Amino acid sequence: MDYPQVIAIGDIWVSTALLTERFACDMAACKGRCCVAGNSGAPLEPEELGILAREYAAFAPYMSPQGREAVEQEGFALTDRDGELVTPLVAGAECAYAYLDKAGICRCSIEQAFEAQKTAFRKPISCWLYPIRVQKLSTGYALNYHQWEVCARARARGQQEGTPVYTFVREALIARFGTEFYEALDSVSPQMALYKHL
Repeated sequence: MDYPQVIAIGDIWVSTALLTERFACDMAACKGRCCVAGNSGAPLEPEELGILAREYAAFAPYMSPQGREAVEQEGFALTDRDGELVTPLVAGAECAYAYLDKAGICRCSIEQAFEAQKTAFRKPISCWLYPIRVQKLSTGYALNYHQWEVCARARARGQQEGTPVYTFVREALIARFGTEFYEALDSVSPQMALYKHL
């Protein structure tokens, strides 16, 4: 039996891959390559530009010198060739807000400041929600599962641990769309598992 590819929860269209696929970041394996790979910065919500500007002093100390230089030259955000608001990059590579820790893992300076209780802003929601990508529709949103070769180890670990995509980003989904939405999604998950095995 075929199971639905998309379900609607209110005005949010959700790819059922969020429920049926598995994902769990393995930073020790990938070294945070998602902050480096690609040809554009992390997508930003319009309101996040103001937050980055206001909170910059809190996370700037955690950034690399090259990252701070990129922000000084290009601003807190820029518009890419697709017309999207994104974070600036360092020499076309890593996000300007990224830095390397002592283990050589690329991490987020904004999140580091958040964990040190220097700011209430955790990180751009697109980063926090990844591997879910949000598309704005005329009547709501579409949530899709983005599969990237960079995250092959995350998919393998997710399979080993049995972690569905949506539960991996539980906190981010609740922060962005609310507890009621997440609980509705969670209630559908067992049905998707049943569909998949019929």
